[in-house]
Amino acid sequence: MTTLRQAVREYVDMRRDLGFKLHEAGKGLLDFVTFMERHRASSITQALALAWAQQPSNVQPAHWAQRLSFVRGFAQYRSATDPRTQIPAQGLLPFQPKRARPYLYSDAEIRRLLRAALSMPCRYERGALRPWVYYCLFGLLSVSGLRLGEARNLELQDVDLKAAVLTIRGAKFGKTRLVPLHASTCKVLAAYIGRRKRHWGQRPLSSYVFVSSWGHRLDGGDIHRTFYALSRQIGLRGPADSHGPRLHDMRHRFATQTLVHWYRSHQDPERKLPLLSAYLGHVHVADTQWYLSGSPELMREAMRRLEHRWEDRP
Repeated sequence: MTTLRQAVREYVDMRRDLGFKLHEAGKGLLDFVTFMERHRASSITQALALAWAQQPSNVQPAHWAQRLSFVRGFAQYRSATDPRTQIPAQGLLPFQPKRARPYLYSDAEIRRLLRAALSMPCRYERGALRPWVYYCLFGLLSVSGLRLGEARNLELQDVDLKAAVLTIRGAKFGKTRLVPLHASTCKVLAAYIGRRKRHWGQRPLSSYVFVSSWGHRLDGGDIHRTFYALSRQIGLRGPADSHGPRLHDMRHRFATQTLVHWYRSHQDPERKLPLLSAYLGHVHVADTQWYLSGSPELMREAMRRLEHRWEDRP
């Protein structure tokens, strides 16, 4: 019979072939197998799954629930070849997920953020491109609805300015999609790419669009640190605030503004919502609908349309 360790490798390989990345689940399941081996257990039981999931003891319940979900998925797979397998029941280690409340940036706030990015000081010639990197990155996020990781992973070959299209590769679930761009966005990207080429000249340089002062793909931690510093500088966050508007909230802004535009141009948002969902790279329309919650402007447009329908009734 296939050992648990072999079965985990086969399960993870199969899921990754289907497009799932399984970064945390892959590491977690290997740790679970080690735990099972220490207990000399060859079959998954609910009791052992719970015992492993609740390690360590000093974390949030959501972490325990996530660990148990790793085992539950693997146990469902394993039960096909080992009938002794117990699949952890749904509802064990329950928790209420807390999603960050989205912040909807105003146009003025986006403009202040971009001006602050362009005004960043440069102490050395090597870093002279840095203000333009962040000006273009933050601007692209605000008008495209891209995830930060998708923007970081953009390479020059993915930018077709003639066709006004970005190719987003290896997004969630390994999907690839095309993202159309407005002419004004193409103009800014073209200017940045030209400036990037002149700045680096013949020096070694990564093929990524957004590069650090050393010519490598931008580091995610540096992006967030820069964003937090600029946010405090322009008043989006207080000097000591540990929470506040996030870069990811620009996706919420893009989705909300798109629907508001559809309402105001008398289009049918309900019929066009799947288009927005595909544009954002969502697998389920419900994910897009959550992005649209909490927008007073959007609610006003919806109420205005509803009131108009009531007025037309005999």
